[in-house]
Order: sequence, then C-alpha cells, then structure tokens
Amino acid sequence: MPNAFNFQSSPFDCLTKEEQARVRARVDVVYFPKDSVILEVGETPSHLFVIIKGRVVQIEENEIVATYDIDDCFDGRGLVAGKSSSQFLAAQEVVAYQLGRQTVSDLIASNVSFGALLFSDLGQKLNVLSNRADEHQMQSLTLTRVDEAFLRPAHFVSSDATILEVVRLFNEHRISSVLVNRLVSSSINEGKAQLDQRELTDMSQQDLVGMFSSNDLQRAILSNPDQFQTLRVIDFARFNLICVKPSSLVGDALAMMLKHRIHRLVVQESGHIYGVLESLDLFSFLSNHSYLISTLIEEAKDLETLKKAAQKISVMMSALYKSGSKIHLICGLVQELNARLIEQAWTLIAPPDLIANSCLFVMGSEGRGEQLLKTDQDNGLILRDGYSPPGDLQAITQRLSEALIDFGYPPCPGQIMLSNSEWRMSASEFCKRLREWFIMPTPERLMNLAIFMDADAVCGDASLLMQVRHSQMQFTADNDAMLSRFASASNAFGSDSGWWNKILGIASKHESFSIKREAIFPLVHGVRSLALKHGIYQTGSVARIEELVQRGYLSSKMGLDLTQSLHLLIELRFKSGLKEIESGQTVSGRVDVDLLSTLERDLLKDTINVVRRFKSLLTQQFKLDSF
Repeated sequence: MPNAFNFQSSPFDCLTKEEQARVRARVDVVYFPKDSVILEVGETPSHLFVIIKGRVVQIEENEIVATYDIDDCFDGRGLVAGKSSSQFLAAQEVVAYQLGRQTVSDLIASNVSFGALLFSDLGQKLNVLSNRADEHQMQSLTLTRVDEAFLRPAHFVSSDATILEVVRLFNEHRISSVLVNRLVSSSINEGKAQLDQRELTDMSQQDLVGMFSSNDLQRAILSNPDQFQTLRVIDFARFNLICVKPSSLVGDALAMMLKHRIHRLVVQESGHIYGVLESLDLFSFLSNHSYLISTLIEEAKDLETLKKAAQKISVMMSALYKSGSKIHLICGLVQELNARLIEQAWTLIAPPDLIANSCLFVMGSEGRGEQLLKTDQDNGLILRDGYSPPGDLQAITQRLSEALIDFGYPPCPGQIMLSNSEWRMSASEFCKRLREWFIMPTPERLMNLAIFMDADAVCGDASLLMQVRHSQMQFTADNDAMLSRFASASNAFGSDSGWWNKILGIASKHESFSIKREAIFPLVHGVRSLALKHGIYQTGSVARIEELVQRGYLSSKMGLDLTQSLHLLIELRFKSGLKEIESGQTVSGRVDVDLLSTLERDLLKDTINVVRRFKSLLTQQFKLDSF
C-alpha cells in the first residue's frame, strides 16, 4: 500500500525523487476506530499522519476549527513543536499513513519548501507557492507561439522613398521600422503583404525586401547631415532579414535575437508577412503583457479598437494567472489598463470642454484595484460647480455606459452608473448627498457610502473628487455612533455557521458559498471602516492596511495576515470564475469547496480564521455588540 502514496498532494508534491523514495521506505499504515482520540492536547506527537480513508476533526476549546479528509496531513506543527496544541478526533473510521518524527525532520532539513508547507503560517506557505509559480511562469511564456505575442503591422515603403518620408511615417504611426520593397516604387503601403508568392526564406529571393529602422536613420543622418532629407532609404536598409514563422516559440525567437544581436524579427511563412516582432514588445510580453495592450489603447481611434483591447485584457488575465503570476500584480495591471481603457473611451465620446470641467470616477472593486473578472460597472461623474454641461449630457453618458457594456462590463443592477443622474452631479451636490446619507442612513445609503469611499478618478479633473472626499472625511470625523453603524455592515455577512461548515467539510458535499459575501466583504469593509475612522484617503484595501499599520492602528502581524488573506480570497474567486467562463456558465462569484485542492482548503481555513479574528477586533474598536 505505501507504493500508492499520493505525492501529488501538498506538501509532498515538492519532494525530489530521492525524498519520495525515502518516504516509501519508511511509511506505515495505521487504523483508528470512529470517535477515538488520535492526539490529545499537550501530547507529544511521534508521527505525521496522512489520511487514506475517513475524516479527522481538530478541536480547540470544544469547537471544531478544522477537518482533514483524504490526502490531508496532520499534525505537522505539533510534531515540530514537540507538543500538540489541539485534540485530533476520528470523526469516522480512519485509515492513515504514518511517517515517523525523524523521517519528517530529515525531509524538513533537506527541503525548505516541504517544511514551510507542512507547519508554517499562512504567509510562509504563500511565499513558497509564489516562488514555485515564478519558475513556472517564465517557462510557460517562452513556450507560447510567436503569433500569440504582440506583432506590429508590416509597413512597406517603396524603393525610392526618402528619409524624410519615412520619418513622417515613423511619427504618424508611432513605429520605429519599415520594410523596403525593391519591386515597388512611388508608393507607401501598410498592412499584410503577399510578395508575388515569393518565399522569403529562400535566400536567393530574400534581398527583395529589406528593413529600415531608427538605428539606420542615425547612420543616414551622420553620413550626410546637411542633406539627409533627400537620401533614399534603400541605400541604408538592411536586406539580410532574419525571419521566424508564426508557429515558432517565443523562447526560440528570443534566442534568435540574442544570437544575431538584432532587435526585430520579420514574422512570415510561405512569403506571407504577418508582421514584425520587436524586442521591446517581446520583453514586455515575457514580463506582463500590459505594455502591449496599453499601446493598443493609447493608439485607438475608435471604440471598436478599444473593444479589442478589452478582450485582450481578459485573455491577458487568464494567461498571466495560468502561467503563475502573483494575483496582486495581475490586479494592479488590470486596474491600470481598465482605467486607461475607460479614459480613452470617455475621450472619444465626450467633448473636451466637458472632460476639462468634470471628473469621471470608478468605484467598488474596480476603484480599489481588486477586480479581475468583468463584473458590474460602478462609475459616476462629478461636474465643476458653476459649469453648464452640454444639453445632451444624458445621451453622452449613456453612450459611455453602452460602450462599456459592449466591452464586456455588465450594467450595474442598482444603476450606480454615470448615465443615472443620481450619480452625475456637481461637486457641491455630491457633498450634500453624502452628508444626507450619513445623517439619515438606511441600508441602501450606507452601501452607497461604502461604494463611494472606493472612488478612484480615471479621467478629467481629479481634484473635484478629492474635494468631495475631503468633505466626506470632515463630517464623519469623531462621529462614533455613525462610524459604528457604518462598520456594523461587516457583520452582516460571514456570521452564519453553514458556510464555515462547508469549508470544514462538515456540511453535505457539492455545495458552494459566496466567497465575496462571506469572506471578502467583511475583510474589505472592515478595513474601509477603519480607514474612514482614521481619515485615510487611500482607496485600495492593501494601501489602507499599510497606512493603518504605519499609524499604529493595526499590528504588523494582523496587517500582513489581512493582505495575504485578501489576495488568496481574490485568487480563489478568480479561479472559480475562470472555470465557469471556460464551461460557458455565467460568473456566479461562488466557490465550490469540493473542487479545491488539499492545499487550497488548508489555506482557506487559515484565511477564514484571519477574517474571524479581524471581525473580533472590529467589534471591540467600534463597539458592535450593540448592533
């Protein structure tokens, strides 16, 4: 039976072949009847147990704090510490592997990752996973096809084109190279080209097309500084083109650039030129993809191009996550790209005068920089006091809302959008509205306040938003009763034992829970409430946590636990949403605990415990026992 030991489950999935052999040689099988005590509080553990069949519960102060099922292991921390801090009880008949203390100690000594995943806290476990993901990310990206990277269109110039004409082309299209066609004169073309079906890989024909780049421009100017404008590009172009096929791997393309010491490759096959792969774009692709999409957004002249950019953002998120990128880095990139996308769309739709006298802002998870999958659009518009907007303002704002819908951002069910006049008003009107929400609170108004607290400017005069935010902070300062009522919403969700039982494995199988309602919202709103109480203007949850720690309102340990917990919860929600999208389902925001890996369940348990401790801290700080 030891030969069937599952080395795919954590923490054994990080062992080398030699370490796996050591486990097989020294592992035994043990049986525990139902309701028997496997480990008692204060007992010195002699073995690490890995469950083959059955279920074990961990009990502290007469409360079940964790459950262990097939492939789960326990009690690693007690084994290392020399004393168990919990009681471990067989909830069912249990068959388990047992691995002796000395063998486990030897594995910890030879494999740092094994030790960290076995008995460390949440932060150390996540650091180990992060390091393993970094190695996987670069390997995955270098195995991507060249045509899945960012290719620049092939811009052709004629054989008699002058340096001045090409410089104008560089400036107009924001490019740094052109292809020179010996067969064509007196014309400039762009786009894909089919050169009489000639094979460019055939060296006898390859001198028909050359490349003129910004480096060649420098050579041309230095050769004749006084009359360089009239020089012909063909005299300075390089005709020894290095080409790759669209199906070539990105890693091979990078190696080819390094080998030939060049910065550009022509992507072609059977004489058909698909575009040009530049080193800057290639390095950007290998790092985070965002530069390429940002370029597409900035160069967009119409909403249709922006729609393509929005689609690329979704593809980028999925690719980065599957290749092992850290979730907080993906969140930051997505927030920046979404902001640029919305800004460019608003610039294409709204007249310049309106943009100059208003502030377009986004709210909710988008404003906090914690949104990955496209969910409800929450946005608004602040107008400068005394400014008379265009008469068709409603139509203008409606166009933006519809454009965002077309980009894949669903409309907000609560109509929290700038196309709704309730979220489109002057700065002074916004200040008055916020004051009314605080003075005469209702559940809906308190939720609106929470959403607005996460507002982040994306276009126009950002000082207008700051003016409203400053007014909000002023009339909430020292209003303890109102702040407590605002903070009490953190207890509105996550207090039901049902979802906790699902995570522990006590509830029936094939059930899911809303990770946003039960875990993310209590954490985010609790941090938001503390930020409001202490006059912190940051909008992102992590930035708020960092400032709360810096000012001494949160301990460093709690701040780190909250940050790492938030990132894990966002990742689990994102992963679940990706699976729903790939299977053609609507994103529900729910997580099926049965589909989580052993390590993910373990990390989720740690994270939920962090949220519970944080809610206790909020109860003390805001005196929430009375609500």
